Amino acid sequence: MLLSFLESSEHMGQSYDVVVIGAGAVGENAAARAVRGGMTVAMVEGDLIGGECSYWACMPSKALIRTSQAVHATRALSGTTATLDPAAVLDRRTSFTSDWSDDSQQEWAETAGITVVRGHARLTGERTVVVSGEDDRPGELIARHAVIVATGSVPVEPPVDGLAETRHWGSREATSSREVPASLIVIGAGVVGCELAQAWARLGSTVTLLAHGHRVLDKFEPAASELVRAGLEADGITVRLDAKSKRVHRDHSDDGAAVHVLLADGTELIAAELLVATGRRPATSDLGVDTVGLTPGDTLEVDDTGLVHGVVGQWLYACGDVTGRAPLTHQGKYDARAVGDVVAARATGAPVQDQPWGAHVSTADHGAVPQVVFTDPEVASVGCTVAQVEAAGTVHDVVEIDIAVAGSALHADGYTGKAIMIVDSSTRTLLGVTFCGQDVAELVHAATVAIVGQVPVDRLWHAVPSYPTISEVWLRLLEAYGL
Repeated sequence: MLLSFLESSEHMGQSYDVVVIGAGAVGENAAARAVRGGMTVAMVEGDLIGGECSYWACMPSKALIRTSQAVHATRALSGTTATLDPAAVLDRRTSFTSDWSDDSQQEWAETAGITVVRGHARLTGERTVVVSGEDDRPGELIARHAVIVATGSVPVEPPVDGLAETRHWGSREATSSREVPASLIVIGAGVVGCELAQAWARLGSTVTLLAHGHRVLDKFEPAASELVRAGLEADGITVRLDAKSKRVHRDHSDDGAAVHVLLADGTELIAAELLVATGRRPATSDLGVDTVGLTPGDTLEVDDTGLVHGVVGQWLYACGDVTGRAPLTHQGKYDARAVGDVVAARATGAPVQDQPWGAHVSTADHGAVPQVVFTDPEVASVGCTVAQVEAAGTVHDVVEIDIAVAGSALHADGYTGKAIMIVDSSTRTLLGVTFCGQDVAELVHAATVAIVGQVPVDRLWHAVPSYPTISEVWLRLLEAYGL
């Protein structure tokens, strides 16, 4: 059922067992699991059902990236050629967003038994949510058991003079553009900056990537950072390290005007478009959290069942980016499934399994978070980095080797990659694994299973990798460790 508070005020004070604020991938999962647990659920969304991941992040960005990766993979084999059509790539990207229509998601929600409410939601007190639409006529929803916040995150932009007044791209504009810009400056060399810089470069744009620090992808292992930087530069991207942006402006107000970026060292860069990709923050500024004793704009701190700290009564839950725990779609969906289940369990008096790794908690973010950076070469990692383990003071061993096995040699001529394994010296279990190389994304789940299962390396030795595949790198890692 679709309710619009723009149509009438008859829904004032309508009650549901659960109200979910935010209908992105995380909110959808929380709502669906609560329904499965026997709850009536209203899910509120002021934008598109499916959220950032479906329309402006994961799906469209990977659609932009995938074709060029396939073309470059083909070119890496002797005796082969391949080309791409940028317009066709953009059309394929658009198909994955259903041309930014959420009709299919609306249909899914209704089929799943979720009531979708369109509008902007704000908390106004305990278990109470007010929804406003375009005419600002409010409607009130009352949650009998729980409100679940799944509002995600919003971009953070640096305090660069003139940036706020200068038209530029954020990640949404960068993944939804219907044209390839002739040239592009990217401020920010994290995951989004690196992925989209390479995507647009391979589609024909002349790209300059500005890293604020000493390296790109500075939260990942240095070896992976260096390989990705080399890959970006091989695609013709100019990578500037320690590049501090001082001032931004456009020539004039016309849409076609060039954008100028003045760096702190006096260098001026000029391009057709500017992408700012300098991080995100929890979307809590206009959520009404102050009415329940929390600070707008802050992360919603939660326990492992998703209960928000600092709110009395065990009724306010949160999951996904808004919690700051592991801002990744797959982790947010995992959190959401746990939260939806535990809300239903507590509401019905069912046993709550809140022990570590129990059915009603999200504990994978305590050291077992997988992530893939879809650059070329890819970075696939799970668990801790060496720097994180050292900071924690854990006694550990590190193995770092080249990915040089029969499978990689067959996969691409001149294959270059790295594999890094961190082992807890006392338990002989894995603390973290990073792969960097062409098409290593599919390797990371094996490492995730090993970390979540706390599998000792002596047992991993008996998990024989198939020959000749890139996964044979596991054998080489364990041999290098001394097995």
